[in-house]
Amino acid sequence: MTASGGRRRALALGLALLPGLAMAVPALAQEAAPALNTGDTAWLLTSTALVMLMTAPGLALFYGGLVSQRNVLSTLMHSFFVLALISVQWVLWGYSLSFGGDVGGIVGNLDFLGFRGVGQETTSLTVPHLAFAMFQAVFAVITVAIISGSFAERMRFPAFILFCLLWATFVYDPLAHWVWGGGWLMKLGSLDFAGGTVVHISSGVSALVAALVIGRRVGYPQRILPPHNVPFVLVGASLLWFGWFGFNAGSAVAANGLAALAFAVTNTATAAAALTWAIVEWLHRGKPTLVGAATGAVAGLVAITPASGFVSVPASLVIGLGAGLICYWGVNVLKPRLGYDDTLDVFGVHGLGGTWGAIATGIFASKALNPAGDDGLLAGNPAQMVEQLVAVAAAWALAGIGTFLILKVVGLFTPLRVSKEEELAGLDSTLHGETAYNLLPAPGMAGLADGGAVHAGSGGAVHTGSGGAVAPTGSGLAAGERG
Repeated sequence: MTASGGRRRALALGLALLPGLAMAVPALAQEAAPALNTGDTAWLLTSTALVMLMTAPGLALFYGGLVSQRNVLSTLMHSFFVLALISVQWVLWGYSLSFGGDVGGIVGNLDFLGFRGVGQETTSLTVPHLAFAMFQAVFAVITVAIISGSFAERMRFPAFILFCLLWATFVYDPLAHWVWGGGWLMKLGSLDFAGGTVVHISSGVSALVAALVIGRRVGYPQRILPPHNVPFVLVGASLLWFGWFGFNAGSAVAANGLAALAFAVTNTATAAAALTWAIVEWLHRGKPTLVGAATGAVAGLVAITPASGFVSVPASLVIGLGAGLICYWGVNVLKPRLGYDDTLDVFGVHGLGGTWGAIATGIFASKALNPAGDDGLLAGNPAQMVEQLVAVAAAWALAGIGTFLILKVVGLFTPLRVSKEEELAGLDSTLHGETAYNLLPAPGMAGLADGGAVHAGSGGAVHTGSGGAVAPTGSGLAAGERG
């Protein structure tokens, strides 16, 4: 056979194989995506459920126990309602704005509107796309719910709903894209393993702005009632601690050594912060309180969150110690000195704790622990500190300015806070028509059978409605005794 005849035969063979090669290209593209790992998927689904539990009942009980008994239901309602509201917002457009294709480094595109294209297939991870999207959903939920602690006991419910929708859309979703969804902070190289900037700085700074815009409670600070149910506070804080393992260790998005590291440092930093807060309070005020120790634990959880996949266990002890000191100062020194009324100390715990955690990540991060991260200051990379400070400043600016503008817009459509009379009576009854504790004065009460009123003495009047239920009209405190 001649050379030219051989070339013609090879060309003919190549042309004959082209259809098969064209069919093989999509198959090769599909094989490029990692295979689904059932262990990773099981851990991520479990972590998603743990993070959901952090909002309701965890945060709900923690916040609910700290307020007056006349506002416990309205406070619980904030967390529970946000769980429903933001879950729907996330599916409709929140996920797409956060994790859709990058638009100028600022926000995601609209490819995933209504979870279009979010299915059971894997993408760049070993878990279904749906599993990852739902894990991120519960992060969005709890971030919005955290802010509610700053204006508890005085914000109108319609204003609350509108604020939550706008804040999630114009603050949380873009910030999540900046840090995690391929936005400019992610490209810069800032580190946030599980939400120090995205969740805690954003919610804490927004809480401070909301407290300033909405204003102080009536009688603050001289006549504010103490926490009405400290056992609620303990149960809520314990559920937050428990659920936070899903928050941090789940952010490894795999059942692997990195998840184990995040788990270990989360528990260690939390314990260190709780001990630090209790000891400082003991020295400062003479007695360690349960509310203080629980608050210290939450501060430790907040601070370790951005660092949890990048730092060692010994470093987490230092981060927890710092969180206990910084957040105690923020709640017990800075807040009284400046006089703002952040009802449940969201800024002091989440704003300051998240800021410390983001900076500490730049100090203690080690690429030896997580090759996907970077070295921090102590590992010889001071540039990481600069990147962390840029991310902190960006989160503060977006949350602060965004929250201020959103509240002003909401105020154009509905009043932000309840009337003085509604605030004195309590939001449970005035906004929701319910009472948390329907306590009967004594067994065998006369007058119930015919629907007559029963007086409960110092506990306040008790009346029966059309359904025959017995409910107190209030806490028994006159308006002048309102805290």
